[in-house]
Amino acid sequence: MSTLHRREFLHRALKTTAASAAFGSMLGKLELAQAATPQLLGGGYRALVCIYLHGGNDCFNMVVPRDARYSDYSARRGGLAVPQAQLLALNPSVAPLDGGQYGLHPVMTGAQQMFNSGRAAVVANVGPLVRPMTKPTYQQPGAMLPPQLFSHSDQTVVWQSPRADDPSRTGWGGRLADIFAASNPNQVLSMNVSLDGDNVFQSGVQVAPYFMSSQGVEQVSFIQTGAPNCADGGQGWNRRRCLAFNGLMGQQQTHPFERAYAGKTLRTLETSEQVSAALATVPANDVMFRPFWDAFGLAWNPSSLVELPRLAAQLLMIARMIRARGTLTMNRQLFYAGLGGFDTHNSQLADHPDLLRQLSQAVKAFYDVLDHASMGLGSSVTTFTASEFGRTLSINGDGTDHGWGGHHLVFGGAVNGQRIYGRMPSLLASASNPDDAGWGQVIPTLSADQYAATLARWYGLSDADRATIFPNLQYMAGAPLSIGGPNLGFMA
Repeated sequence: MSTLHRREFLHRALKTTAASAAFGSMLGKLELAQAATPQLLGGGYRALVCIYLHGGNDCFNMVVPRDARYSDYSARRGGLAVPQAQLLALNPSVAPLDGGQYGLHPVMTGAQQMFNSGRAAVVANVGPLVRPMTKPTYQQPGAMLPPQLFSHSDQTVVWQSPRADDPSRTGWGGRLADIFAASNPNQVLSMNVSLDGDNVFQSGVQVAPYFMSSQGVEQVSFIQTGAPNCADGGQGWNRRRCLAFNGLMGQQQTHPFERAYAGKTLRTLETSEQVSAALATVPANDVMFRPFWDAFGLAWNPSSLVELPRLAAQLLMIARMIRARGTLTMNRQLFYAGLGGFDTHNSQLADHPDLLRQLSQAVKAFYDVLDHASMGLGSSVTTFTASEFGRTLSINGDGTDHGWGGHHLVFGGAVNGQRIYGRMPSLLASASNPDDAGWGQVIPTLSADQYAATLARWYGLSDADRATIFPNLQYMAGAPLSIGGPNLGFMA
């Protein structure tokens, strides 16, 4: 039987089923499924902003002990150690689990201000886990570990996926959008918008992210289609392109690939026009966006704007999209931004401070804008960091190497801030360190899906629907974890 005949057979069989009593039973199941549609918790506008630190952020030089434990840190870090006297003090409202005192890298003044004012938190030693893990368990043959530990590409997928044992290339942000995209009145623009290209985090089963740049939407500019009958003044080449393009966009396609291409392209053009029109109402030279330039000591001139650092430019565009949320009729959104270069190796001392400064100052400016009187959304937008792994505690002669667990930052007015969640790892030498897998890689004491589920709950995911996205959370309990369960508590 050919493919065509098989499809015709199935089509007719389905029609027959529809006429039978069995189909009535099917309809009952569909009605039941519809009645069980997940409900979005919380009212008003909310957005999550993921800042992905590509390459593996050396978080152990980002959050550093400033008490007696500094000597352990200095011994492991050698010449990479941040001078103790330069650390920016974190003043938590609740003592960390280990009772220690910590500080941020000296370039992170914006992050320090946000933490000490209660608008940022540190989530300590997070990483992908299939099951809670100890050093003795890790050393046993057959231990249940995430696939391809310490690999940049593999761990990027695992970090952005909802479970560490099934890197299926659908992300937890994409799964949220699968469930809740229908809550947005605007069904043209995706709930998920990426300023940093393709990513697993925002890819769902049904929902795909909308890609744009810090300069705005991408336009179809190589084909001029506006002239009647594709006239191009005798150039020839454009008319041929125009006629071919218009032919594909017409209504006579018979091939399924042509129909799919036309549908996708027309939707993209419609989205681009919509977003471009909305952004035109909130230009980058509006004075409310000036904090992005002030944060980096750049001159601000509305008639000639100086180019911003990469992450700041991405967050500026996200701020403009959020400012235009009313025009775009969006109730929930997930944004993805990225900052590369964290695989520093022997350039750690030269490059890492600049990256941390850009992260800290760009996020502080972002919230200065969100808090502007015309926005008032500092508590409606939560920003969080992610990275494929932390670096090793030890150095390998030319810097730090690929690690496992690491610290992350969460920002926003809805954060239960001014606290360090989880337990900071031991910084002792490998042989006497219960958290060291053997070569300076720190075994996580919080799982990445616990971290994600806490953010997802604030976004609107109910406890009843949690297992549909994060099935491995059922195993995240017990002594190896510094905090057990699906809610780490850092969101209000």
